[in-house]
Amino acid sequence: MYQVNFNNPVHVHFMGIGGISMSGLAEILLSRGFTVSGSDMKESPLTLHLGNLGAKINHGQVASNITDDIDLMVYTAAISPDNPEFMECKNRNIPMLSRAELLGQLMKNYATPIAISGTHGKTTTTSMVSEILLGADKDPTLSIGGILKTIDGNLRIGKSDYFVTEACEYTNSYLSFFPKISIILNVEEDHLDFFKDINDIRDSFNRFAKLLPEDGYLIINGDIPELQTILDGVKAKVITFGNSSSYDYYPEEVSFNDKGSASYTLKSALGDSKVQLSVVGEHNVYNSLSAIALSDILGLEREKSVASVGSFTGTDRRFELKGKLGGINIIDDYAHHPTEIKATLTAAKNYPHDKLWVVFQPHTYTRTKAFLQEFADALTIADAVILTDIYAAREKNTIGISSKDLLAKLVEKGKESYYFSSFDEIENFILEKCSNNDMLITMGAGDVVKIGEHLLGQ
Repeated sequence: MYQVNFNNPVHVHFMGIGGISMSGLAEILLSRGFTVSGSDMKESPLTLHLGNLGAKINHGQVASNITDDIDLMVYTAAISPDNPEFMECKNRNIPMLSRAELLGQLMKNYATPIAISGTHGKTTTTSMVSEILLGADKDPTLSIGGILKTIDGNLRIGKSDYFVTEACEYTNSYLSFFPKISIILNVEEDHLDFFKDINDIRDSFNRFAKLLPEDGYLIINGDIPELQTILDGVKAKVITFGNSSSYDYYPEEVSFNDKGSASYTLKSALGDSKVQLSVVGEHNVYNSLSAIALSDILGLEREKSVASVGSFTGTDRRFELKGKLGGINIIDDYAHHPTEIKATLTAAKNYPHDKLWVVFQPHTYTRTKAFLQEFADALTIADAVILTDIYAAREKNTIGISSKDLLAKLVEKGKESYYFSSFDEIENFILEKCSNNDMLITMGAGDVVKIGEHLLGQ
């Protein structure tokens, strides 16, 4: 595999440079003196930003964009083999890396690369870790899957040896990484358009954990079922967290304030700490345990780390208060898996309201079919459910599933539930039915956020 060395900057060409992840990787290379070019189908704020930093941007993808001075080409999964730039690089024998492979190569240039994985909670935990390192003045480089208010974006380029990134299991992309410290938050069934079953997923996380060197650390949730299947063959030191005194880090005296944010006493061999969170839900207790465990491994001052975690108020689309419509609180949340939905709606129960409405947009046909009953079970926590059409993302509906199937399950359970085929119909229904002091959550990984934003005039 092509080795990327910060001490030997070369010319790197990005196919699909306008994507939020690809643009971030391109910006890191620009900051290190690399020559960067790239192509995308249209101009965007991200391509304009990169152009201002010195990148050469082409709009449209044609073979002539591939010039003699390109040393390396980087592509995304969305690029097909018959793409003219891709084919030209093949014809010229130009070395090629996928986005995940490049990210792994970048990690090798930092003394302390940190990768945060799990079926749920990656963005929030990566953000908590980021706040800790920023609060400790460690000048980290950060790659986050959401917008962190502290850095006003998803990317921060630092000058230290700390590099922090999310590590997604989909298509096994994180198996191209080279972490020194990894966090595994949870392991559940998801992405069943790629993985065969939960055993296949456990095997993937085991392979990810085994990437760590002997002098590395794995911070892992001890409550993960069949934990040993993930730990088999791991050479790094293992640190556990979870809901038991048998783990290295665990909480006691958990309570919630009137906004649904938890406080608890963190128990560990290195001492106890009182933690007050500013994000909602019990699930964030465990996210914060893993982040503080990491800060202890790095030898950071515990009191400062606890304060940094406590000051974290969330990232965009994670129980984000979008505003008030009259007396109705409108919140948006990225939850698109039954476990995430259950965690979000359970957290919402601690937030003051009269009636809890959820506008849920199922994400992908395969996920909807695989978890149809589980989605229905999780959504019953709400007082009323409004369903949109399924957000297709990368898929085509070849399996004959629709939101009406989920509606039927909810009706069977006696849940007040509705389906509308357009956002306009949903907005009109909300204006007619929601009352003062109700809470409305728009939920899903697609574009359902637009409903609340449009109602609020944003």
